[in-house]
Amino acid sequence: MIETNGISLRTVVEGNGPLVILLHGAPQCWYLWRHQIDPLVEAGWKVAVPDQRGYGGSDCPPAVEDYGILDLTADVDGLATALGYDDYALVIHDWGAIVGWHVALLYPERVRAVAGLSVPYVRDHHWPAMCTQEFWGDRFFYWVYYQQEGVAEAELEVDIRTSLLRFYFSLSGGRPKVGPGSQPSTAGLLDNMYEVPDVFPSWLTPADLDYYVAQYKRNGFRGSINYYRNIPRLLELTPQLEGVKIRPPAYFMMGSRDIVKGFIPSDGMEDRFHDLRGNVRIEGAGHWLPLEATETVNEHVITFLADVK
Repeated sequence: MIETNGISLRTVVEGNGPLVILLHGAPQCWYLWRHQIDPLVEAGWKVAVPDQRGYGGSDCPPAVEDYGILDLTADVDGLATALGYDDYALVIHDWGAIVGWHVALLYPERVRAVAGLSVPYVRDHHWPAMCTQEFWGDRFFYWVYYQQEGVAEAELEVDIRTSLLRFYFSLSGGRPKVGPGSQPSTAGLLDNMYEVPDVFPSWLTPADLDYYVAQYKRNGFRGSINYYRNIPRLLELTPQLEGVKIRPPAYFMMGSRDIVKGFIPSDGMEDRFHDLRGNVRIEGAGHWLPLEATETVNEHVITFLADVK
């Protein structure tokens, strides 16, 4: 348990050398990175992998406003300070990517490099509107659904195991090509997902799922969903970042079957960075790149980080 920015984060800390912090998203925890920790340690890094606030064994403040981007980024920078480091690299995924890109923007003198997975950096002025039903008409969109406090939590917590398995499978590259189709605004989150598969994906075992379920039984889904409830505030909290490019060396990877491409496009990413050293498409992979494309991710990340070590 590491104290940072007024909260405690449960953090896996392994290895010696320069510091690299790995940031997960939803619905995950530190365990997303279980296949990256040892290779990074062997490559000469000290690896810190926190449960971000609201997840797993870390503090989970209940208030929505406790999950604004300034607090989330201060958590990460404070973690490095608590570990005794003046600078650090980042490897980031999903909401961890949104947080991590902003860490690189807000603390550029501290971030030596950032490798992003699955969610590109954009500063999209449509995001606040995308959290409203008016933007989508009668169509369901999960950002809108998440704005209703307690609604998504109640749906997902009826059967945490089934909810997580459907989430993981539905966003993976191995999902069927024909999906549930567009749902009306009155639908629930799980109505938009595939049924539980008969056979587990190769990258997820029953024991893995048991671990995830145990973490979400601790505090439920409220913390992770509170990140989305702060999307409407993200731009107004960071007016100083308007037009600012990410300064540290950066790298990006995305699966060819990642559904995020449909609403957070990676087109034109080069214009948002001073030093983007890679923009890699991984064929056949979905959203869970650290798990679905482990060896490819490890090779790219370790090679990229070796140049900034």
